[in-house]
Amino acid sequence: MKIVTAAEMRAIDRATSERFGVASLTLMENAGAAVAGHVIQHYSQAQKIAVICGKGNNGGDGFVTARHLREKGKTVEVILLADPAELRGDAAVVYGKLPVSAMVVRSSEELKSDAAQRAFEADLYVDAILGTGFKPPVSGLYAEAIAMLNASSVPIVAVDIPSGADADADGLHPHTGLIARASSIVTFTAPRPAHVFERLTDGPTVVAPIGSPDEAIVSSLQLNLITPGDFLERVAPRSAESNKGNYGHVLIVGGSLGKAGAAAMAGMAALRAGAGLSTVATARSVLATVAGFHPEIMTEPLAETDAGTIAAKASARIDELAKGKSVLAIGPGISRVEETSELVRNLVKRSATPVVLDADGLNAFENRTNELIGRDRVLVITPHPGEMARLAGCSIAEVQKDRVGLARRFARERELIVVLKGHRTLVAHPEGEVWVNTTGNPGMSTGGTGDILTGMVAGMLAQTRDLQKSMMAVCAAVYLHGLAGDLMRESVGEHSMVATDLLRGLPEAFRRAGRAAKENIFTWCG
Repeated sequence: MKIVTAAEMRAIDRATSERFGVASLTLMENAGAAVAGHVIQHYSQAQKIAVICGKGNNGGDGFVTARHLREKGKTVEVILLADPAELRGDAAVVYGKLPVSAMVVRSSEELKSDAAQRAFEADLYVDAILGTGFKPPVSGLYAEAIAMLNASSVPIVAVDIPSGADADADGLHPHTGLIARASSIVTFTAPRPAHVFERLTDGPTVVAPIGSPDEAIVSSLQLNLITPGDFLERVAPRSAESNKGNYGHVLIVGGSLGKAGAAAMAGMAALRAGAGLSTVATARSVLATVAGFHPEIMTEPLAETDAGTIAAKASARIDELAKGKSVLAIGPGISRVEETSELVRNLVKRSATPVVLDADGLNAFENRTNELIGRDRVLVITPHPGEMARLAGCSIAEVQKDRVGLARRFARERELIVVLKGHRTLVAHPEGEVWVNTTGNPGMSTGGTGDILTGMVAGMLAQTRDLQKSMMAVCAAVYLHGLAGDLMRESVGEHSMVATDLLRGLPEAFRRAGRAAKENIFTWCG
């Protein structure tokens, strides 16, 4: 799903009408119906609803919302913060269709009147004052109305975006000025940057289709949201004629004395992600620990150093094991012993098999990123901000300041796929496109969740015969990894979550993603 600027959204609406013959009034009607549907579904107990409208198209969406809510039996109060004579175009048309008279408020004095105060007495507010075409700061009567909304404890559904917000804000600079709080947001066609990167609500953000065909949705940002619809085939029912050979064989190279669990978790995560087979090749002295983690994981012992890490002389054996494997995942628990780091660099350099590189496998390339290149093959790296900083030769603060730009540049320069972990994990393609993930939560800030992700990425890639689909396989792993964390938060909370909880959450994550992939509406929380 493309992320578009406010200007691009206006162009999409124009193109929808002018090129594809969908009347602008139809778009407004569909938008209002979507908001009303959200209110009915999620706020069914609200009986009296106040719809606060501005004089622009956002207000027009609010008028339609009010009409639909009234038709559903709700008591609706429409508050227009303008003279009706100021309404233009479609907003004026739908205002004329209101089944109830609006409370017209033209000034601060009228806003403070007893009649206006009674109108604001409601179980739910619908904020239809300002849309994504607005550039802050907000002032005057609108600012006073927003302040009234914010001072209340009533839930607020924002139409398109919370009033006062800058739709193009990308999280790099703090918002200035007054913004309406929102319990949930219903936006249309495609999200704007602020929906994704700004903390506009702690509740759901809904992207509802209102009639624009895919061909009309054009963006220059090269930014996308990961949605289950992007990887439907990964969560769809399998063929009755399936066997384990259809779903690939992952080879995990990792583990060391004291860190055997990392490789074991990655191996099991590959299976939970759907791979047919998973083998963990690890230092001989920790093999029993890995083998005891789950009976489904196969193991191979490797020569080791005195420190209990994989030795350089294991190289030939790893090459032999890699033959016929679908994906090679290197790094979980592998350690930073220099001999082992040199082995990692050599393996990555000569592997023709798709490679997933994580943890100390990434740290092996600190100050040596000239050796890390994915030309003419699939190479995926999954750094957290600290690992990304070491690879890029900058500070963690610099990584966090421009996550999208840095991930995009590194992917282009090194010709590989970057999965930059964190809040809003990013997946950057060598050609410059970036996908943003909306699943996951702070409870996943615990050791081992990255190893689970490494195994899942490898497991998804193992099922990918078409290299052109590798990007969506990676996105599927990232989305499902976060969704498993969100599901486990419901049962164990954020504070007590551990990495292996994600393995338990994955079956339900697949089920939910499969259902969501068939829906037109995409929703995320927080």
